[in-house]
Amino acid sequence: MTTWPTRVRGLAWGADYNPEQWPEDVWSEDVELMRRAGVNLVSVAIFSWALLEVEEGRYEFGWLDRVLDRLHEGGIWVDLATATAAPPPWLTTAYPEVLPETADGVRLSHGSRQSYCPSSPVYRAKAVALARALAERYREHPALAAWHVNNEYGCHVSRCYCDRCAVAFRAWLRARHGTLDALNDAWGTAFWSQHYTSWEQILPPRATPTSHNPGQLLDFDRFSSDALLELFKAERDVLRELTPDVPVTTNFMAAGFSGLDYWKWAAEVDFVSNDHYTRGEDDERHIDLAYSADLVRGLAGGRPWLLMEHSTSAVNWQPRNIAKLPGELRRNSYAHLARGADGTLFFQWRQSRAGSERYHSAMVPHAGPDTKVYREVEQVGAEYGRLAELVGSTVAAEVAVVFDWESWWALSQPNHPTGDFAYPAHVFAHYRALWRAGVTVDFVPPGADLSRYRLVVVPALYAVDDATPYEEYVAGGGHLLVTYLSGVTDTRGHVHLGGYPGAFRELLGVRTEEFHPLRADQVVALDDGSTAAVWTEHLHADGAKVLASYTDGPLPGVPAVTRNERGDGVAWYVACGLVGDGLARLLRTAVEQAGVPLGPGGDVEVVRRRGEVAGSAVSWLVAVNHGSRDAKLPVTGVELLSGARVPGGVVVPAGGVVVIREEEV
Repeated sequence: MTTWPTRVRGLAWGADYNPEQWPEDVWSEDVELMRRAGVNLVSVAIFSWALLEVEEGRYEFGWLDRVLDRLHEGGIWVDLATATAAPPPWLTTAYPEVLPETADGVRLSHGSRQSYCPSSPVYRAKAVALARALAERYREHPALAAWHVNNEYGCHVSRCYCDRCAVAFRAWLRARHGTLDALNDAWGTAFWSQHYTSWEQILPPRATPTSHNPGQLLDFDRFSSDALLELFKAERDVLRELTPDVPVTTNFMAAGFSGLDYWKWAAEVDFVSNDHYTRGEDDERHIDLAYSADLVRGLAGGRPWLLMEHSTSAVNWQPRNIAKLPGELRRNSYAHLARGADGTLFFQWRQSRAGSERYHSAMVPHAGPDTKVYREVEQVGAEYGRLAELVGSTVAAEVAVVFDWESWWALSQPNHPTGDFAYPAHVFAHYRALWRAGVTVDFVPPGADLSRYRLVVVPALYAVDDATPYEEYVAGGGHLLVTYLSGVTDTRGHVHLGGYPGAFRELLGVRTEEFHPLRADQVVALDDGSTAAVWTEHLHADGAKVLASYTDGPLPGVPAVTRNERGDGVAWYVACGLVGDGLARLLRTAVEQAGVPLGPGGDVEVVRRRGEVAGSAVSWLVAVNHGSRDAKLPVTGVELLSGARVPGGVVVPAGGVVVIREEEV
């Protein structure tokens, strides 16, 4: 078993290719244009089930044979999909029990995609059979480089509430809790007369008169992620059986998707791949891109990963689908590359004439190759050909951010102290401040080994059983910054008693007696010049040093930010929703006190990858200038895109990119 599509030489560059949408006379032109653009890897057959299995048990592979043969003749490798992301109409018509149901009992129909229930034995059997048929036919095909299972699991249906899922949920709960007594304790069913006396009484959290049991919601989120993961593993295992040397992946949607616990999923793929699309109206979309890329690198365990999808220009599903500016396609590609990707692919190769995504951009637009987009595609493809030495190199960071999908689920439940808190926005606010300070960040799961990091940021790690790993990290000299809504409950959702922030209280040297969330649009002032929104709490310093207190709002004079020296390290607590410059100053101070060097900051993104060339250790500096002014960086080495040596500094043009193989001076 391999953990990367090693048949692809150099950096992967290409797209999702859907030749079935076009007459065959277009295919030869496609291959020629791919060669011109430097394409070396395409994903094929992702949504082709209806054309591969035209009726139950009758496969027609002839067209796919011809596609793969042409791609191989053109020197293009294939990430072959199992085509199971959209069951064909014949299947859902013959077996309507395959279709998923919403919480209020509505059965969804076919007519789009992902119209399947994760607990359906029929869907699973048919999907595994198709994966087996594809593997048996193409396991020796010379174009095959990787397998692509399904597509964006859970994107549209991450939760199904049907009777099949009810049965599967009960089985999952038995395995997790063992007994009804344990389940009743975990869910706190003494509240509202919810005590269960039989497993058959337990249902998915369907529509009810009012809010659900928090423990039930959290376990159903866990179950739903696991149910889809079991589907993936069923197809993966068939592919591994028949093609043990061909790596298997599926595309995540890591940064903005709460449906799946990707820490668990990442352990089951041979290599991590991800889809990411910028929001055209977001002026900080390049920071969101970096955030996503760093999170995916964390999921990959620091190893190289693949960007499976991004867009060459506009997408089709935002309220206003803004075209990318000249050079933005290139900057987006290099930003992913800087942060650990060993390849960047697009959705899709040729822009569709029909279907719901016909206005989604592609490498070849409706207007053809004589376009800004295709010319930029050709430029980046040629440049990637000069960067093969980066393959396999990794990114090292000295700052980590703890990211937890289970805390995201728990904090998304109703009946919390405020409805204005959003977990991903909270994490991103801290990431943005670090990005603007020029600090490269790793994302890590709860319980990760933190010993190699100088600073660890813990934003709203809500569900924590035991803070021992963080206590050991600080005692050993680490710097830890914890924000509000951390450590409040255990992983069952039960509140830690004795005062907030619960599990972290002793480590931080503080105790909160009551939450004081703010009114909509209310902002309070701190005595260090900072401001806070959304959240305050009645905090007492219990050994910690007070760094800032409120000057107005509901808690004047009460501590808002603290710092506690413990062992050889430091633990900060941010008990309020710091915004803007105040949050940026605090994080910059924490970074500096931890001894982490700051980067150039501003609009210039600088990341180093490290690896080997000819047995010698090498570092590469990748710089992307998102600003409107040229920037000079003090670096010595060879600029790989131009081949020029830079003896004492390099200018990164406004909107431009440089890649430097560094030399020691």
